[in-house]
Amino acid sequence: MQTTLKTDVTFDGIGLHTGMPVTVVVRPAPASTGIVFRRVDLTDYPKLHATWDNVIVSPLNTRLTNADGVTVSTIEHLMAALAGCGVHNAVVDIDGPELPILDGSAAGFVRGIVDAGVIRLSAPLRAIEVLKDVSVTEGMSVATLSPATTLQIDFAIDFADAAIGRQHKVMNLANGSFVRELCDSRTFCRSSDVDAMRAKGLALGGTMENAVVVDGDKVLTPGGLRHTDEAVRHKMLDALGDLYTAGAPILGRYTGSRSGHAMTNKLLRALFADPTAWRWITCDAKTAARLPGVGVSAADLHAVA
Repeated sequence: MQTTLKTDVTFDGIGLHTGMPVTVVVRPAPASTGIVFRRVDLTDYPKLHATWDNVIVSPLNTRLTNADGVTVSTIEHLMAALAGCGVHNAVVDIDGPELPILDGSAAGFVRGIVDAGVIRLSAPLRAIEVLKDVSVTEGMSVATLSPATTLQIDFAIDFADAAIGRQHKVMNLANGSFVRELCDSRTFCRSSDVDAMRAKGLALGGTMENAVVVDGDKVLTPGGLRHTDEAVRHKMLDALGDLYTAGAPILGRYTGSRSGHAMTNKLLRALFADPTAWRWITCDAKTAARLPGVGVSAADLHAVA
């Protein structure tokens, strides 16, 4: 069955790139609404549907747009939290152009969603089943979707900075594993990148409190890492959020090597451009039990930093 929240949940913070204060209210929505953002700071509350065909390609975050050119950026952490907690329908009211970065992870969003609670709706749930391999390549970056009976993510990164280096992790996202294993992993960057981004008017809200900053073999962020492989875990978190712009849960294996937001969107576009590569399925109880978020409870948050 499809789901939505039991009640509204509110998040306050600043945008990572704009540095602007912002309030987000995630509200329950009827079946088949999907995830819809509304810019409540603008006249008539323009809507933006969180689907792959409304995504503006960006290497730094995931940004939505609509036919009028209204945008909402940095949606990936909230989208990952909604996917990882099994929320299929929600209206997200936001009073600015960018979601709050919170602590740089999805943990705050997850806590709010779990506290609000999730209810079932009287409508069947459809999922997207991957039927054959689909792959996109750009330079040294590769992203692939392959058939699988659950959503799986296989991610590899390779950075020159020894504090990150080469990292590889594979996970089955069923049964609350996102909440326990990934949701508290923070966005990361190199110290040298911070100055470059700010010179371009980006990362204006970035601090040592909402990102892991590294310099060579040193982690500059106070308190260090939450996981020795926090960087690749965060890339997996981003991938889950970006994959949720498919418009429904995916049954398939995502493999990413040096991939990111733009590559994942390019991959979804390639998937949906090939009608032989996927199909809609209506989830029976056995299939639904394998989806991310099924059975998530407050107990799963005990593992979160």
